[in-house]
Amino acid sequence: MQFLKSFYIHNTFFRYIAILAACFVISYWLPTLYPIAWLLTFVLITLFVFDIYLLYASGKRIEARRSLPNKLSNSDLNPVQISFTSKYAFKTFISLIDELPVQFQKRDFEHRSSISKNETVEFEYKVRPVDRGEYVFGNLILFASSFLKTVKRKYVFQKDQMVPVYPSIIQMQQYDFLAISNKLNQFGLKKIRRIGHTQEFEQIKEYVQGDDFRTINWKATAKNVNLMVNQYQDEKSQPIFSIIDTGRVMKMPFNDLKLLDYAINSTLAFSNVALKRNDKTGLIAFSKNIETYVPAVQKITHLNTILEKLYNIDTAFTDADFGLLYAHIKRKVTHRSLLLLYTNFEHISAMRRQLPFLLAIAKKHVLVLVFFENTELEELIAQDAENLQTIYHKTIAEKFSLEKRLMQKELQQYGIQTILTTPENLTINTINKYLEIKARGIL
Repeated sequence: MQFLKSFYIHNTFFRYIAILAACFVISYWLPTLYPIAWLLTFVLITLFVFDIYLLYASGKRIEARRSLPNKLSNSDLNPVQISFTSKYAFKTFISLIDELPVQFQKRDFEHRSSISKNETVEFEYKVRPVDRGEYVFGNLILFASSFLKTVKRKYVFQKDQMVPVYPSIIQMQQYDFLAISNKLNQFGLKKIRRIGHTQEFEQIKEYVQGDDFRTINWKATAKNVNLMVNQYQDEKSQPIFSIIDTGRVMKMPFNDLKLLDYAINSTLAFSNVALKRNDKTGLIAFSKNIETYVPAVQKITHLNTILEKLYNIDTAFTDADFGLLYAHIKRKVTHRSLLLLYTNFEHISAMRRQLPFLLAIAKKHVLVLVFFENTELEELIAQDAENLQTIYHKTIAEKFSLEKRLMQKELQQYGIQTILTTPENLTINTINKYLEIKARGIL
């Protein structure tokens, strides 16, 4: 039974059969070809039996392995490594099929290769998940055939290998490296000129050319021969909360990824940068209810807690209750904090309905409202109008695009910080705003 499950006819064998059939047909008009056709038939049968012997005589002769990361990173290209080794005494031709998770909807994955005795072949392919959750890789199936190519032997390895897909860990590590190396500006992150003197006092040092005269410490100068100045550093351990709207407005997809997942990826990368800069980070997710609340803590290990909470966040098909959010913040967030609220408003009337709650939050905290440009509308606006219907579509698209900017301007008039961004640039713009607020001492 095990033999029958692993035994397959090679496609080349059917080509041999087709050639033999053609010989028998032609022998009807050319009789001398008839005995040659029978001879070829016996040769093919002999090769067929010998090929079975080559592939099955020595037991299991192929080993294969699939190597997966412990976690896959959502929206990123994740490497999957395959390696296989042959112990056959001859050159073996391999056809490898990896049963990818159903989420990828890819049914035609196949890799062809050849391998010599005791050789190990490795190759890598990449997958890009666009949903968080558990992804189950099925069988790693390998078909081996000899140089005769009449039969194939099937090998099956690593059935049902599960790997979770988490928020974009790769993106977080990328920005983490840039933050450590002080090269954030190379990724579009701006250096903001410091304004005012709201930073924490660090030390008194000797004046050098370029120091601000306003920071001269006259008492220390009187005790020393040289001018002495106060040196300041950024205020540390300030509470910062990422607030994610999980209502239906965040279900909208762009480039196969929902707005919610863009917000989650941004929250993870931003929280990591903030923790590296010694600030406290927390998390709130809400729709009709407060679904997740993580207090602001200044520990680098706290990032694991945020990561696990972000992994379980999902979109609800309900309208978000901003009144409930205001009440929760008033009760739980007692210190002045920086609040980054990820949501989306498509109409100015929808924003104005929530404006009283936003203003109430902004009275005590620094509120940054993050909402999204509709990139598909921008593409439509950029197209040339070729007929009357296209003119109508462009006009409506421009109206919606204008409303986004009117919302941004109105919120800024009320003293609410805003980020209007494309989904792809969300993380960069969010970190930019954070650096700007820290440099200006607004918090």
